[in-house]
Amino acid sequence: MSQPDVRFDHTIVAAKDKHESARFFTEVFGLPEPRESGFFVEVRLTDGRVFDFAEPPIDFPGQHYAFLVNDETFDRVMAQLHDRGVTYWADPRQSRPGEINTNHGGRGVYLDDPSGHHLEALTARYDGYPALS
Repeated sequence: MSQPDVRFDHTIVAAKDKHESARFFTEVFGLPEPRESGFFVEVRLTDGRVFDFAEPPIDFPGQHYAFLVNDETFDRVMAQLHDRGVTYWADPRQSRPGEINTNHGGRGVYLDDPSGHHLEALTARYDGYPALS
C-alpha cells in the first residue's frame, strides 16, 4: 500500500477589508498583485498555494500564519516594515518590539496585518529543516 499523498492547497483568511489585507500581504512579502476570484481576493504564494481573503459577516480572532522565506525576501520584508512604519517583534509575545530573532540558525520576525492576524517570516524552520536557498 502506498503512502497517502496529502498537500496543502489553500486557506481562507478572514479580513475586515479583503482588498486591504491582500494588498498589505503581497506588498510586504513582494508577491504578485492579488486578484479577484469570485467571492475572494486571491494571493498566490511562490509554491502555488493560495490565500483567499474574504470578509465574513462575523467578528473573528487573529490567526497565526508563518512563512519560510529566503534571506533576500526576509531583507525585503524588513525594508517594507521600516518603510511603512509597521511595528514588529522578535517574539510572538510581542515583548521585544523593533527586534528580530536569530533562532534556529536563521532570522525571524513577527508582525500584525490590518485585520489583526499574526504573521511570521522566518529563514530557518524550528525543526532544523533546511532553509530556502
